[in-house]
Amino acid sequence: MSEANTGWIGLGAMGWPMAGHLHAAGHLKAVWNRTLSKSGAFAEQHPDTLAATTLTTLAERCQVIMLCVSADEDLEAVVEELLPALKPGQVLVDHSTVSPATARKLAARLAEHEVGFIDAPVTGGVEGAVKGQLAIMAGGDWDTFQAVQPQLSAYARVTHHLGHAGSGQSAKAVNQLMVSGIAEAVCEALALMDKLDLPREHMLELLSGGAANSWFLEKRGRTMLADEFDVGFAPALLLKDLKICRSLCEEADFDSSVVRQAIADYGQLVAQGEPGKDISALIRLKRQ
Repeated sequence: MSEANTGWIGLGAMGWPMAGHLHAAGHLKAVWNRTLSKSGAFAEQHPDTLAATTLTTLAERCQVIMLCVSADEDLEAVVEELLPALKPGQVLVDHSTVSPATARKLAARLAEHEVGFIDAPVTGGVEGAVKGQLAIMAGGDWDTFQAVQPQLSAYARVTHHLGHAGSGQSAKAVNQLMVSGIAEAVCEALALMDKLDLPREHMLELLSGGAANSWFLEKRGRTMLADEFDVGFAPALLLKDLKICRSLCEEADFDSSVVRQAIADYGQLVAQGEPGKDISALIRLKRQ
C-alpha cells in the first residue's frame, strides 16, 4: 500500500494538525474540507498537497483516506459521497467519535465494495494533536490496521488494535466516561477551593504534586482559574460523546452515575449558550 498516497478529510481543531504531521512524514497527497477555503488554506501552507474540491477527486487519487469529522451523520454523509468513486483495496480510517453501531454499519457497507474500514478514535486533546502524541484505539481487520501503521504513527505515540469493527468506538466511550468524571471532580474541587478562599497557586502546586493530579488538572487548572476557555474540546462535542456512552451503558445493563451527572451538567452548560471552547468551562456551572 502506497504510504505517500493518503487523503485527509476534516480540518478542524484536531484534523488540521494531524494532517500536518501526515504531510511532514511524506504521506499526504490531498485534503478536503466541507468549507473549501479551509482546505485551500491548508494546501497553501503545505506544499505539494492538493486541495480537492470534491470528495470524488480525493477518492480517485488516494489509496488511504483518513477522516476526522464531528458526528455520526457527518461521517455517514461523507462515506456515501465517497462510495461511488471507491475501488477494491482502498482503506478508510475514521478518527471521528461516533457510535460503535455506526462504525459496524459502515464497515459492513464498505466491505461489500471490498474497501477496508478502521474505526480509530483518538484521545490526547488538541495539544496531543499539535504535538503528534495522540493515543489511537482501533477496531477492524487486523491486516488492514497493520497496513496503515505508517500513517497512524505520524501523529500517535501509541496505537492499539482492540478487536472487530466498532471496538475502537467502544473504547472511546470508556475514555469519555473517565474524561467527564475527572472534569466533574476537578471543576467541582476548584470551585470549592475558591469558596473556601484557599490560595490558588499553592493549592495548584499541592494538588498536582499528589494523588489528586491528572492531565486535566495540569493542562486546565490555571486556565480555568483565569476564566480562559478558548482552546480545547468543546462542551457540545463531549455531550454528544456522553450520549453515545449512555446508549452503550444501557445496552450493557450498566449503571453509570458519572454519565448521568455529566450529561445533566453539560446539557445545562450547552443550553445556557456557554461560549467556551473547552469542557473546563464546566467550572462556571460549579461556581453558581
